[in-house]
Amino acid sequence: MTEPKKLTLPLTDEVLKGLKAGDNLLLNGTIYVARDAAHKRMVDALDQGQPLPFDIRGATIYYMGPTPARPGRVIGSAGPTTSGRMDAYAPRLMAEGMKGMIGKGSRLQAVKDAMVRYGAVYLGAIGGAGAIISRSIKKSEVVAYEELGAEAVRRLEVEDFPVTVVNDIHGGDLYAEGKARYRASTA
Repeated sequence: MTEPKKLTLPLTDEVLKGLKAGDNLLLNGTIYVARDAAHKRMVDALDQGQPLPFDIRGATIYYMGPTPARPGRVIGSAGPTTSGRMDAYAPRLMAEGMKGMIGKGSRLQAVKDAMVRYGAVYLGAIGGAGAIISRSIKKSEVVAYEELGAEAVRRLEVEDFPVTVVNDIHGGDLYAEGKARYRASTA
């Protein structure tokens, strides 16, 4: 196993060119949290010509709904949620400049095609490891849609946030590659 690559956010086209499906990364900088309710509001805002609650250009969005923070902690458990619920909205946000998505589970082909078209990546976080992942979150603040509670848009400052590139800008798909390797090894 290779040493994880440390990346400072926001993601740039130059950095994205060098990433391949299967690369392990440690993210540092700002990521945003939004789930399906917030995604719907953001796309509705774009459809109405309104600005988004944060600058989407170069942004990475983490599909997560945190639990309440324990005393002395920045955030509670912060594990990924199923990414497929955002598939209806992701291509539009990529068209606006979003460069990274973090979650769990596979994506629809239309989303993978949009990643290649717009130069964005899908990063996998480990499901079930929310308490461990939360240690990488140094700051958390709600920036929009506070009334959505756990589904509000948050800005997180992260340090060595562990993810794996699942889908890269070249069309690489770690899930498909893993299945193919498994089939070949059992044939």
